[in-house]
Amino acid sequence: MATDFSSEKRRLHELVDQLPPERSGAFLRALKSLSADPVLLSLLNAPPDDEPYTEGQRREDAQAEDAIARGEGIKHEDLLREFGL
Repeated sequence: MATDFSSEKRRLHELVDQLPPERSGAFLRALKSLSADPVLLSLLNAPPDDEPYTEGQRREDAQAEDAIARGEGIKHEDLLREFGL
């Protein structure tokens, strides 16, 4: 599927024009951080995940969520301590 960049850019300009003046600083900071961070850019440009979510994965995720609900697992503080943080 081809992307119409001129249409996207035009829509972006429309959104910028609609911004309340008091929000423009926050919007500018967000755009700067997105354009400066190569990891964020690669995530934004990555293709969508096309692998199916299997029944086995659903089962494992449910088991992990149940374990967390029971209070099992490693506490955040313990994990940080383990890595010397």
